[in-house]
Amino acid sequence: MKRFRSGSRMKPRVVRAIARLNVGGPALHVTYLTAGLADRYPTVLVAGAVAPGEADMSAWAREQGVDVHTIPQLGRSIRPWDDLLVFMKLFRLFRRLRPDIVHTHTAKAGTLGRLAAVLARVPVRVHTFHGHVFRGYFGKNTTRLVLWTERFLARFTTCVVAISESQADEIVDQFRICSRKRVRVIPLGLDLARFDVSRLRGLRGELRSEIGAGSDPIVSIVGRLVPIKNHKLFLHAAARLRDAGRACTFAVVGGGGEEGRLRALAAELGIEDRVRFLGWRSDLDRIYADSDVVALTSHNEGTPVCLIEALAAGCAVAATDVGGVREVLEDGRLGLVVPPGDPGAMAAAVATLLGDSTARREMGAAGMRAIPARFGVQRLLADVAALYDQLLGHSASDPSRSTPTPKASACTT
Repeated sequence: MKRFRSGSRMKPRVVRAIARLNVGGPALHVTYLTAGLADRYPTVLVAGAVAPGEADMSAWAREQGVDVHTIPQLGRSIRPWDDLLVFMKLFRLFRRLRPDIVHTHTAKAGTLGRLAAVLARVPVRVHTFHGHVFRGYFGKNTTRLVLWTERFLARFTTCVVAISESQADEIVDQFRICSRKRVRVIPLGLDLARFDVSRLRGLRGELRSEIGAGSDPIVSIVGRLVPIKNHKLFLHAAARLRDAGRACTFAVVGGGGEEGRLRALAAELGIEDRVRFLGWRSDLDRIYADSDVVALTSHNEGTPVCLIEALAAGCAVAATDVGGVREVLEDGRLGLVVPPGDPGAMAAAVATLLGDSTARREMGAAGMRAIPARFGVQRLLADVAALYDQLLGHSASDPSRSTPTPKASACTT
């Protein structure tokens, strides 16, 4: 692994660590930050290997100019010997590079990365919660252990970053991870240019033709096919819509270990002829261009990327009231919010949107106006740069420290 370029020796250095670059918001987030802050905060991005069956975004990250330093054993699962090896590799990396900041993302990288950073005497240690694993992931005893670990680690964390106000409230008030003064809220930031409505107009009809939807409304769900996303609720809601006489085509976009069980459930519910399993897709602009409604049915979420993208594309959305969903939807102004775990409520929300084209258009237009400013990548870069400046004691009035723009990474691995 190469060191930071000599031209960046006088600039503050960052090592950013994430468990894996699988498809999803965290991988997008760390890639945008690593590339976009390269000139101002030269960064090495460390990631583990993606598990079998998951889509890997490492190649895409490299296309953005980010060199990924891979530690294969740094995955999501708990494996004591592998975890010890990862800890030692991170410690040696930090001692060699001597970063000013170690910024960790996701639970496993956050645990091992912060411990190694403390031992390596890294001055500033930041951790971002992209959602959390305190509900819906583990049994009671494992969850207690995870909570104890996070509370312990928070004592050695300079700043904890939450991606929504509701998540910050959960971290502080419900789960008691740390005090509120230790938490900074920095929402996700995404490159939303490809979802510009004028661009999407030219794509309309392509997905409809591909999946044979004809003139039927298309109801889509986008995300990993894993239990926490609760696609079962989506299929049960689809069956209720069918029973109510709604002739819809349902597009399931994403892959994962639940696909076989979900296909079997669709057959059991008698809707297999109405459901299209489309797998992993990179052409989400085509998906949203033809989606009449986009649904989210998760048990737990941080800030759902699919909702941000769908709203930026002008889609009407219906989502379960979990995590940061209500904040994204501005308390129901930009989309319909339903109780989690209730297929009847989800079916009713989708039916309401399908039955009122004026409401769909108005919600879509409101989303297109509101979302880019709130969740654009430039805002993310400015927020994180300002946080780093503050933690390292830089003057906010220094004219040489201008707002960053995305570009290739200034460090190599």
